[in-house]
Amino acid sequence: MQPDDIKAWKANQRKELLAKRQAVSDVDRQAWNSAITGHLIEGFPQLAGLCIGIYWPYQGEFDARHAVHHFRDLGSTAALPEVVRKAEPLQFRAWWPGVAMGRGVYDIPVPEGTDIVVPQALIMPPVGFDAAGYRLGYGGGFYDRTLASITPRPLTIGVAYELSRLPTIHPQDFDLPMDYVVTERGIFPTHVQSAT
Repeated sequence: MQPDDIKAWKANQRKELLAKRQAVSDVDRQAWNSAITGHLIEGFPQLAGLCIGIYWPYQGEFDARHAVHHFRDLGSTAALPEVVRKAEPLQFRAWWPGVAMGRGVYDIPVPEGTDIVVPQALIMPPVGFDAAGYRLGYGGGFYDRTLASITPRPLTIGVAYELSRLPTIHPQDFDLPMDYVVTERGIFPTHVQSAT
């Protein structure tokens, strides 16, 4: 597939997957969120005490705040992403329940004036994903730029519903795979993680 064809394919997949995700019933969403939260808590004890980058749920995404509450009780710091400029890495600001929030890009809440931190682990929200751990995002490339900019690279955990699974996202050179994908069905190490 040529780069222009891949770009068009990704745009179409993104639209279809977002529509599917937003059509999920409240009952299913609650059950799937609960299952994913359980998998994160049981499957990733190494997150205790780390700085964990999460995200504010948007367009029907899994809500990672419940899982991170557990890890905050174990000494972790939570952080939310902030878009600084187009085509640049995200920066992360420390977050906790009740902190003052402002409106960022797409009106997504961002902590106001808290410390800028560097996550040691990222819980990431793909629109779509494949078995190799490649992520179809919203198209801005922010997470790929962010991962490329942080040394050592954070542990990356994609969280999504099974309806977001694709045979491939047709990764390109700039696409960076996640280490794990967690869905309502369980924890899936990626091919990259399995080989390490």
